[in-house]
Amino acid sequence: MDASSRILSELATREQALDAQIEAARQDAAREIEAAEAQAKVVIQGAQEQVRAMTHSREAEMQAEAQSIRAEAAAQAASQAELTHSRSDARMSQAVETILRAVLP
Repeated sequence: MDASSRILSELATREQALDAQIEAARQDAAREIEAAEAQAKVVIQGAQEQVRAMTHSREAEMQAEAQSIRAEAAAQAASQAELTHSRSDARMSQAVETILRAVLP
């Protein structure tokens, strides 16, 4: 019995040592998971900041492009209006000339 008690005691000691190792490994894993989660949070925050910056930059580009398009359209409209006005002045002059020829011999 003495030998079997010693074996049982040794097995219990080994079991306790293994339990302690398992618990230490669990704690290490929990710390690593916590560190990885913190690192992931930092990465996600950085990515969100980049997205915001890129969005803001793109919005500014789009506003500048829209302003350029508006300015170009306004310039084209002014040019067209000037051309139309010139044509109408020319037609008016022709009409006046035609009327004067018809009225004055």
